[in-house]
Amino acid sequence: MSILIGIHPVAEALRARRALDRVLVAKGLAGPRIQEIIDLSRKNSTPLRFEERSALDRLAGSAAHQGVVALGAAKPYAELDDVAGEARLLVVLDGVEDPHNLGAVIRTAHAAGADAVIVPERRAAGLTETVGKAAAGAIEHLPVVRVTNINRALEDLKKRGFWIYGVDERGDQSYDQVDYAEHAVLAFGAEGKGLHQMVKQHCDVLVRIPMAGQIASLNVSVAAGVVLFEWRRRKK
Repeated sequence: MSILIGIHPVAEALRARRALDRVLVAKGLAGPRIQEIIDLSRKNSTPLRFEERSALDRLAGSAAHQGVVALGAAKPYAELDDVAGEARLLVVLDGVEDPHNLGAVIRTAHAAGADAVIVPERRAAGLTETVGKAAAGAIEHLPVVRVTNINRALEDLKKRGFWIYGVDERGDQSYDQVDYAEHAVLAFGAEGKGLHQMVKQHCDVLVRIPMAGQIASLNVSVAAGVVLFEWRRRKK
């Protein structure tokens, strides 16, 4: 992951609308130059976080960062409007924080024929170099959309004619018994947490993967592979 250190480099990257995963500002820092970075981050929809200075020290590798650090994205994010129009299948990840899992899901989604992966802006992994490596090149071919609110994105997709299928261990139907709509969204939850309750409420159908052993659920990237390739088998 590329790291930008200092007020001027970060401000210039924001003015140039460079793809940034997030901007970190030391807690308690103020002044016109800091406010400019805050304003530019919000204008560019770049996630902005206020962290302890010690956290910035660790990321920057020194204390000479002026209280501002930015993490570069491995590639620019796509816009929902740009991918939803012609899409047959979209994958939504509800708060997947492990970059290796995100990369693995992107790789699997591309292999199965999905049109894009959608991730939330907060409390989720972004497009870092680690994600790029885990995706094994798929990140260059499959659009990744970052939205400020997953629930609003699902509402938008419903209005466009998509049916939302949430994968949950307590789902009413088995994933291989569902008649998937022509325009479908598959939603997967975070590691160990599953789908948030509000996201479940936005799903038209909750599907489960039947388990033979004592473990209740699969790793999110494995679950995505199982369900995505069932969709591909049906729609091929």
